[in-house]
Amino acid sequence: MVQTSPDIVHVIDYDPTWPQSYQAERALLLSAIGSHITELEHIGSTAIPGLAAKPVIDMMAALAEISQGADLVAALSPLGYRLIETGMRERLFLRKQLPDQAVSYHLHLVTAASWPTRNERLLRDYLLTHPQAALAYGQLKQRLALEHPHDGAAYTRAKTDLIQAIMDLVRDERGLPHVSVWES
Repeated sequence: MVQTSPDIVHVIDYDPTWPQSYQAERALLLSAIGSHITELEHIGSTAIPGLAAKPVIDMMAALAEISQGADLVAALSPLGYRLIETGMRERLFLRKQLPDQAVSYHLHLVTAASWPTRNERLLRDYLLTHPQAALAYGQLKQRLALEHPHDGAAYTRAKTDLIQAIMDLVRDERGLPHVSVWES
């Protein structure tokens, strides 16, 4: 079993159990906070069949107002979720890493108003419908994981140009303004 760590960049081949891991975690989340969220989706590379990824199930949930998030953080603590301070406005980021699990979980809490234009959702949808782009992205991630095995920030920065190019294309196709892929 490969243990994930936020400090180690470990990209592996697609695991067909990731959708089931998401579904199981989704059920836990909905039982704990379902009445407070309006949407909950699997985002990130583990949501793309065949795509190499870090063994992290990324999820995004929408709240009417981000201020509701403080109560949800407390409700999610018994499930193993911990709030990670990122400095991003209008987003709360929680991580669940249990020592006996092969995957970890990230939960991004965002506002319902921003839901339709969230870069993470747009990127996922694009990669689902453009297998060549998904393949290129997976190969880039595998190469960068070898180049930056102990520097998650450098790994993430090195993916920026490709992700930004895809997001600019998607936003052009949808008539949306360009925005930086990395929130401040």
